[in-house]
Amino acid sequence: MSNHITLTQYVKKRTGVALGASGSLSAMLKRSFGAPSFYLFWRYWNPIWSYYLSRYVMKPVSSFVPHWCAVIITFAVSGALHDSAVMLIKWKLLCFFTPWFSLMAVCALLSLKLKLVFTHFSMPVRAFINFLYISASFYLTDLLF
Repeated sequence: MSNHITLTQYVKKRTGVALGASGSLSAMLKRSFGAPSFYLFWRYWNPIWSYYLSRYVMKPVSSFVPHWCAVIITFAVSGALHDSAVMLIKWKLLCFFTPWFSLMAVCALLSLKLKLVFTHFSMPVRAFINFLYISASFYLTDLLF
């Protein structure tokens, strides 16, 4: 594939730091939590995981469904994989991450559609706002499931 980006290139693009370089984790955390929107938070969060989700879920799915739907499906698949990992450890049926991640996908898409950006706030305030999105969606999912 001529337009294929390697994992190393993807991580550098998302975090600004080379894969495995000193400070790569803190760069990812600063860039994601300091993102000026919840949608961009997810562009920077866990670049290694998102590389594989993008390549093996998002791109194939988006070839036959609208982009917004592919985003929700990708988040749901990520949640299902998290649920599966926890089920293997606990040896009991679990379905929490799938709806939680799906809800966060909807929040991210709505923040993009409604142009909810907070560039005028300082980095700590942006981090707090992004954390609130995650916490609120967690709380709502916990109430419903």
